[in-house]
Amino acid sequence: MSTDTQTAPKLSPKTVAIIGGGPAGLMAAEVISQAGIKVNVYDSMPSVGRKFLMAGKGGLNITHSDPYDLFLSRYGSRSGNIKPMLDRFNADALRTWVHQLGIDTFIGSSGRIFPAEMKAAPLLRAWLHRLRQSGVTFHVRHQWLGWSGTNTQILRFMSPQGDKEVNADICVLALGGGSWPQLGSTGAWVSLLVQRGVQIVPLASANCGFDVAWSEYFRGRFAGQPLKSVKATFNELQRQGDCVVTATGIEGSLIYALSAPLREEIAAKGSATLTLDLMPDKSLTFLIERFSQPRGKQSMANHLRKRLGIEGIKAGLLREIVPATDFNDPIKLCSATKALPIKLAATRPLAEAISSAGGISFDAVDEHLMLCNLPGVFCVGEMLDWEAPTGGYLLSACFASGRMAGEGALKWLALNKP
Repeated sequence: MSTDTQTAPKLSPKTVAIIGGGPAGLMAAEVISQAGIKVNVYDSMPSVGRKFLMAGKGGLNITHSDPYDLFLSRYGSRSGNIKPMLDRFNADALRTWVHQLGIDTFIGSSGRIFPAEMKAAPLLRAWLHRLRQSGVTFHVRHQWLGWSGTNTQILRFMSPQGDKEVNADICVLALGGGSWPQLGSTGAWVSLLVQRGVQIVPLASANCGFDVAWSEYFRGRFAGQPLKSVKATFNELQRQGDCVVTATGIEGSLIYALSAPLREEIAAKGSATLTLDLMPDKSLTFLIERFSQPRGKQSMANHLRKRLGIEGIKAGLLREIVPATDFNDPIKLCSATKALPIKLAATRPLAEAISSAGGISFDAVDEHLMLCNLPGVFCVGEMLDWEAPTGGYLLSACFASGRMAGEGALKWLALNKP
């Protein structure tokens, strides 16, 4: 008589520490743990995925349905560095992965891809459940302090129990950039890696707002109001959409899409001039013909509203920037309406930005995202020197980098005994 017995898979004696519980770190943890390696995830916050949850508060834009070449172009000068990651885990693969967690997705009218429930919380809950089933252990309120001496297998943490040292055969750093520091991405890791000779490009604001020297009247009257259906142009780049006038300047998805070249222009020349077309669906000729009609006893505000459909914040912007004498010249006023110059003085602080540019130079890592001068240490996500506009591109590259580093860590473990 024979009986069948089920034996639990034998886990490897090797261990991996993932420092940072965002999408990139969790994806690396998934890849490594599914290979039978013990994984411990450490995060400085009381729970993991804080920034991921905040990003999904208004609707989690997980990725985008752009054709691949267009998708890749969103990473600008770093497209060549991001391509190997996306070649292995592209938007379609990411969407399939979400479905495997039991979460449906849909493509929005803008081509952006969202979970059916729009929120990040259901996806994160399902993901963490699967990770725990794979043997991943989570350690929260653990702030990474670096390594003990020259040994990169001994990690130091400040924990609720005080200072502690942890041994790990490999560590994956997934500490984020420098934006939204209240959610854990403080950028404090920069000095720790600089001390180890790692090449770092200074962190800078990305997907950010900009300072504009508004008058006190305009600021008090219009701060916080949306500026809808306008076209923004900088050099040869154009985007159409919405933005928001703030007490300090201007921000919003339309501005974020152009933030990288605007930031670079400010760094090089001290300021940048963005032009706004307040009436992108109307030609200059049409506006001039309409505005040239007799005003009679109407106020200028009523004339703008009735003839051009311009009122509220758009009329306020014209008053703020266009000389008063030009309101009597249909050609000058309508030309300004189609190309209103907005002088940007500076980016908003990094802590306010949606994401950060800069980070670990790609010259400092190998093809598996392992630090060249710190073998066994991998870096993922926003720690690396790349940026992308909002629209799902940020998350896509974070997920893809986590998978690449996870696969690289497995190869390294296979070749190097602890």
